[in-house]
Amino acid sequence: MKTPAATHVHTLLASYPDFPQPGILFQDLNPVFANAAAFRSIIDELSDQHFGQFDAVAGIEARGFLLAAAVGYAANVPVLAVRKGGKLPGTVLAEEYDLEYGSARLELEIGQLEPGTRVLVVDDVLATGGTIAATARLIERAGYRLSGVGVVLELTGLEGRSRLGDSAVHAIISI
Repeated sequence: MKTPAATHVHTLLASYPDFPQPGILFQDLNPVFANAAAFRSIIDELSDQHFGQFDAVAGIEARGFLLAAAVGYAANVPVLAVRKGGKLPGTVLAEEYDLEYGSARLELEIGQLEPGTRVLVVDDVLATGGTIAATARLIERAGYRLSGVGVVLELTGLEGRSRLGDSAVHAIISI
């Protein structure tokens, strides 16, 4: 019998207090991703949860790239890379957003997909929601439709889901 993704995440998730600064409890998914069975179960759940609802998948730099590439492969759909500012050539759209401990900028290269394409956004963690909300705005500004959001871990105490409006959000685990 296959172990559920949530069980893998609960078992393998590592926590680091006061990283990257005092007062932050960093939840590290790298040990989860380094376990082949755990990673496969995560990709299967994210793909299955949104089956038939997306035509492309977007991953947010950096760990979202791992998830998006695997989900895109599993679902046989295109993959978009949402990058940190200044890393994409050509014509890009940009969104500024706030982090738990600062601010940043995301960019998306335009013209990669047909207008109206349904895009699933995936990332490792939903915390305050700033990164995913900025990505959702980029997806819509590029002429695509946000079909949903899939994350491995949701930090519910930071209320990030509230910044995503009525978007369908699936978290493998919430703590």
